[in-house]
Amino acid sequence: MALLKMMFPLQRRVRLAQGLWLLSWLAVLSGAITFCLGLYLKTELLRRAEVMDNSEIHIVPNILMVVGLAAIGTNWFAGRICQDSLDPERFPRWKNFLLAWFALAVLLCSLLVSAMALSYALQGHLEESLKVGLRNGIRFYRDTDVPGRCFQKETIDRLQIEHRCCGNNNYRDWFEVQWISNRYLDFTHKEVKDRIRSNVDGRYLVDGVPFSCCNPGSPRPCLQYHLLDNNAHYNYEHQSEELNLYGRGCRQALVSYYMEMLNTIGPGVLSIMFIQVSVIASMRYLQTAVEGAMALENPEEESEGYLLEKGLKDSLVDLRAAVLGLLKIGPVGPDAEGGAADEEAGEKPAN
Repeated sequence: MALLKMMFPLQRRVRLAQGLWLLSWLAVLSGAITFCLGLYLKTELLRRAEVMDNSEIHIVPNILMVVGLAAIGTNWFAGRICQDSLDPERFPRWKNFLLAWFALAVLLCSLLVSAMALSYALQGHLEESLKVGLRNGIRFYRDTDVPGRCFQKETIDRLQIEHRCCGNNNYRDWFEVQWISNRYLDFTHKEVKDRIRSNVDGRYLVDGVPFSCCNPGSPRPCLQYHLLDNNAHYNYEHQSEELNLYGRGCRQALVSYYMEMLNTIGPGVLSIMFIQVSVIASMRYLQTAVEGAMALENPEEESEGYLLEKGLKDSLVDLRAAVLGLLKIGPVGPDAEGGAADEEAGEKPAN
């Protein structure tokens, strides 16, 4: 028994073809939007590539861009098929392409679902990647004269200003690295020599942070140095001066930023997938209704359309058999070996 069978008079088939034509061009626009969403996400990830340790998260925008381009081409063909669907001379030429079209359209919907699932599954990888990348970025902040790291300082400063954050976990991360280049240190100064001697690795560590950590919303001028010394500044207590510096770490800020972006893209992608599913279902009804009408003596009579010729279970069994037949996979066992032996014996010439 056919699944979700409906009757289509001629006028209804015409309206179905017209509606599907409009829907297919809406799906072309949706494909372009999907590509743009993937491109935007890809661009935002590349902007922060210097503070990411790996690029696994890039699989999500890559899938979106590929699906977007494929959806544009697939639904453009759907529009062409709709134009020829009511012409008995032109529609038959599309029959050989419809099976491949349905397979590609279903694959696109599956890839959209996979992209959304991967985006949330890779959240942990994104956080770990940012953790390692930001740690290295802070450590190489001072290497403005080292090839390959010349722009590391600018990248970190812009990041902290744009996302209103400081350090990897918090501003105290800057206390653990020498972020001031030796080029700008006076090694004849007593304080500099004492700080270097007091450190096992000979680094110049200070309880200070770069200017980009300063919060412009603070009521007092920014304090960058001697942040743990209450006596170094007038009317200052470092435990309560939360407005002086950004209190949020950049890892948390970037993870929140990207997850918010994915949460915004998610509903849009689901809407696009709904449009694509509607195109697939409408195309199947149009195909079966038109083929049924062409089989009648009078093509203008009422015909039936359906999603599947048989029930869901029987259709899956037939699909499995068709795939196995296409791959030429047969049973392997004594019977098969015996049959092969009989064939070989039959081919031998008689003595």
